[in-house]
Order: sequence, then structure tokens, then C-alpha cells
Amino acid sequence: MKDRQEQILRAIIQQFTETAQPVGSEAILISYQFDVSPATIRNDMAFLEKAGLVYQPHTSSGRVPTDLGYRTYIDKLADFEEARQIAHKRLNTIRGEYAYKKAKQLIFDAVNILSKSTNNVSFATMASQRTFYLGISNILKQPEFSTDPGMASQVFEILENDDNFLNLLHSLEFQDKKPQIYIGSENIIEQIKSCSIIVAQYNLGDFQGYIGILGPTRMNYPVNSIILEEVVNLLETNQL
Repeated sequence: MKDRQEQILRAIIQQFTETAQPVGSEAILISYQFDVSPATIRNDMAFLEKAGLVYQPHTSSGRVPTDLGYRTYIDKLADFEEARQIAHKRLNTIRGEYAYKKAKQLIFDAVNILSKSTNNVSFATMASQRTFYLGISNILKQPEFSTDPGMASQVFEILENDDNFLNLLHSLEFQDKKPQIYIGSENIIEQIKSCSIIVAQYNLGDFQGYIGILGPTRMNYPVNSIILEEVVNLLETNQL
């Protein structure tokens, strides 16, 4: 085969791989911009057919690679270095998506455990700079909020406003990995000074964020802070 005929065979195989449709001379000219006439392309395709490298499934249709055509492509024409780059890119994309879904599920499980074990609102942030909460109904069960719906409403408004709550979390300073406790008036946001927050940072592979507990100021700080510390450890070691 001449170099051009090899290139045409490569083009037919690549086009057929993408479309699963017989490949005609016009498609070859348009997609691969050969600097020859359509008649030359047709002659070369006829040569490839006589060589047993392609065939016409129907009269007047384009060509489809034969097994011999694929074998020739694999042994002589395929660019495996380019294929390696494409393969790595696809794998990295899928692995990134899988890692994000896995991390999201782990963090959801951690927040769920926190909520159920402390009977307070639990929260976490993800890489998408969003915060999600569980156990919000726990606030309504607390005497402080059940007798003062307005107080509970203020808390809900803050939780619904991601920007304010995220700004609060980003403004906190962490000396070490231990949970930080902010009691009542120590909170930066006025509307949640009726509550206390226990918050920690977590690192889960490529994902970092905040995880914590929000509840009334009479919460059990020692127990809740230890629960949070243990949950962060379980989260970071994938033991949830």
C-alpha cells in the first residue's frame, strides 16, 4: 500500500469506529482533508477492497473494514501513544466522577451518624461549596425552639442561606484537628446566637471541607465533640 492508501484505511477504520456506518469517499475528504480529488479517493478505496482490507456491504454504499483491515491497522497503522493519552484521559475522568460520588456518599453517611447520635442538626460541606444538613427536625423537638417558633425560623433561614453559613465556616480558625466549639454569643452570625456549633475540618482524599453539629446552647459539649472527632476519624479512614 502507498502511504495515502494506508492513511485512507486508517481514516475508514476511525470513522467506522465512531459511527458504525459504512464510510464513503466524501466523508473521508470532508473529515480528513486529503489533498487529492474525490476520484483518487475512490480509486484508493477500490484498491483497499481488492486487497481484502475493506468491503461494501451494499451496492453504492461506503466501505467497512474487514478483519484483515483491522489486523493491518493494529499491526502497522494505529497510534498507540495517542491512544494511551486518550485512554488515560477517559480513565481519569471516570475515576474523578467515581471518587466524587464515593466521597459524597461517605460524607452523607457521616452527617447521618452525627445527627442520629447527637439528636441535633448535623452538616457538612463538599467541594462544590454547598452545605447539606440532616436532622433539622431535631431542632423543633428541643424545648427552646418548640416554645419560640421565631427562634427556630431564624435558624432555618441561616441554614437555607448557603453563602452566609459558608462564610461563617471559612472565617473560623483551626489550631489543630480537634473540633472547635462556639457557644451561643461566640457565633459570628447574629441569627444563630441562640445555638452552639461544634465544627471540624475533614480531609478525604482530594476533598476537604467542614463537618459539624448545630444545636441548643445546653447541648452536651464533651460527648458531642468526641462524637464529632470520632466520626471525622472514621470518615478519613473510610471506616464508616
